[in-house]
Amino acid sequence: MPGSRTGRPPVQRAVRRPATPRASRENPLRRLYMRAHRAWDRPLTAYYLILGGSLLIIVLGLVMVYSASQVTALQMSLPGSFFFRKQFLAASIGGVLLLAASRMPVKLHRALAYPILAGAVFMMALVQVPGIGMSVNGNQNWISLGGSFQIQPSEFGKLALVLWGADLMARKQERRLLTQWKHMLVPLVPVSFLLLGLIMLGGDMGTAIILTAILFGLLWLAGAPTRLFAGVLSIAGVLGFILIKTSPNRMARLACIGATEPKTGVADCWQAVHGIYALASGGLFGSGLGASVEKWGQLPEAHTDFIFAVTGEELGLAGTLSVLALFAALGYAGIRVAGRTEDPFVRYAAGGVTTWITAQAVINIGAVLGLLPIAGVPLPLFSYGGSALLPTMFAIGLLIAFARDEPAARAALAMRQPRFGRKRGAGGPRGPRRWNTMRRRASVARSSGER
Repeated sequence: MPGSRTGRPPVQRAVRRPATPRASRENPLRRLYMRAHRAWDRPLTAYYLILGGSLLIIVLGLVMVYSASQVTALQMSLPGSFFFRKQFLAASIGGVLLLAASRMPVKLHRALAYPILAGAVFMMALVQVPGIGMSVNGNQNWISLGGSFQIQPSEFGKLALVLWGADLMARKQERRLLTQWKHMLVPLVPVSFLLLGLIMLGGDMGTAIILTAILFGLLWLAGAPTRLFAGVLSIAGVLGFILIKTSPNRMARLACIGATEPKTGVADCWQAVHGIYALASGGLFGSGLGASVEKWGQLPEAHTDFIFAVTGEELGLAGTLSVLALFAALGYAGIRVAGRTEDPFVRYAAGGVTTWITAQAVINIGAVLGLLPIAGVPLPLFSYGGSALLPTMFAIGLLIAFARDEPAARAALAMRQPRFGRKRGAGGPRGPRRWNTMRRRASVARSSGER
């Protein structure tokens, strides 16, 4: 190889590679999609969706309860904020339950399954005792606590079935017994039918439908074969048909599906039709908060079962779509927690809670839209009613605990939680723990003579 004039070998220049297109030249829609996909796939996505979505639903529900219940309270010669204050008290107690459930370990949740089930069965049996149980709107499902406070034990039956059913199916799966149909059905189905029987003694078919949905959700998560699943569904369908056929009130509710006039044959569809009127008059952005017309005596149960209709009238299509989006995000997060866990109890419990909240929201909103019969179930976390709010908030705490318990989520939360008295990224004596460790190593090295 010939040398250069200086006697040094010639410098070999690197071969230039063709320039790659910059990120700014990429498709902006694809770049936005990739960023959203990365953000959506982070370990804490389910945790933030459950926590943020449930809190937004509760806060918006408190606002709408205050707006929808003022007229009803004044008609009953009560202060306008009467129902709001009761709902706010229930939400405060529910917040304590939510925080406690979110901090409990999974073993403690499993230990509470049997006591909660026994307590729910006992309270649901007390409802039928004369002098203790009381009837509200034709349903014998309430216990008076004194004054204006009442409790509906059947609402706690949903939580009891979720926890007890999840613990039962998890233990059977650990022992590899779910491959036999008798272990899959017994004692889950008999205990579920016991709860359903106690509920139907009071005439509350709406809550019975939600409990049936939870039972089907647990069986589906357990991998029930199609024949077994179809058999249980057929039995439930036949029993439901008999209960509806033998009740004129339930037949009238069934006849009001899609009604556009208050009188549809022999059925009085006043509530269903005025719910549609409220939604139709809301427009895109609604008539304004507090400006509903239907709540002035035209729409029954405006602050309970039909609060979604008042929301559509006052907040419009934008408000109703926001509520639907929040429930959809909550349902997605629950499915994600159930699908990513390795613990069978967490999978069954998360799936049961998600089935419970999603099915109840669909039944309530479907009834308001005129697509389903009016079942008399509240919109979870949104409608007025402390008996429904307390167990639901505890169930949300379960989902938060399960979302925090994922290994990746635990690592991410540990990195984001700063030490008390230390600021992240700050230098000096209050610097991060890593900087203190490096400084300590440097001082040890200098003392040993190393430079």
